[in-house]
Amino acid sequence: MGRILTPSTTAMNHDAILIVSFGGPESAEEVIPFLENVVRGRNIPRERMLAVAEHYYHLGGKSPINQQIRELIAALETELAQHGPKLPVYWGNRNWHPMLTETLRKMKQDGVRRALAFVTSAYSSYSGCRQYREDIARAQNEVGAGAPQIDKLRAFFNHPKFIEATEERLADALGEVPADARQNVQIVYLAHSIPLAMAETSDYVRQLE
Repeated sequence: MGRILTPSTTAMNHDAILIVSFGGPESAEEVIPFLENVVRGRNIPRERMLAVAEHYYHLGGKSPINQQIRELIAALETELAQHGPKLPVYWGNRNWHPMLTETLRKMKQDGVRRALAFVTSAYSSYSGCRQYREDIARAQNEVGAGAPQIDKLRAFFNHPKFIEATEERLADALGEVPADARQNVQIVYLAHSIPLAMAETSDYVRQLE
């Protein structure tokens, strides 16, 4: 299973970057297969899964997450091309294509031996951190001998650049509010909900606060 890297441990030789994310459907036909992947192995009633599916259907069956990852990869590739290191960028998802195992198999075919993984979950929790490490380990086992070693970057909830980007997006939003109305603006921070049992065994709430 890949280790978690901090700034003091990143002076290593990597020959690729791996973006790891949740995945999402991109058409109405993909919604149910996607959700079946999400709930596989969990004791979740099918009725509940079908109710969640309606949220996706309301948006035409397309989650925005995959397109957001494509935009992230394009920006990262531009940054790497301009400032280095010139590493290829791969993308693997937990629940929908491109699936993590498919991606690691491609990386092996391309001769990648060691990759630095960026997981698109900023906060610590089982589903947001440890489960991704388990997903990576499972994919490595499925690929078998020669699967690339994966080193996971730390959760980035308090990274200065993440905070800076959040501030910039907030300033952009406030800039759209008429000046004479800004004194009445209330800022609300939202977070993805997780089960209480998961919150009690992780730093998720503390990191958000």
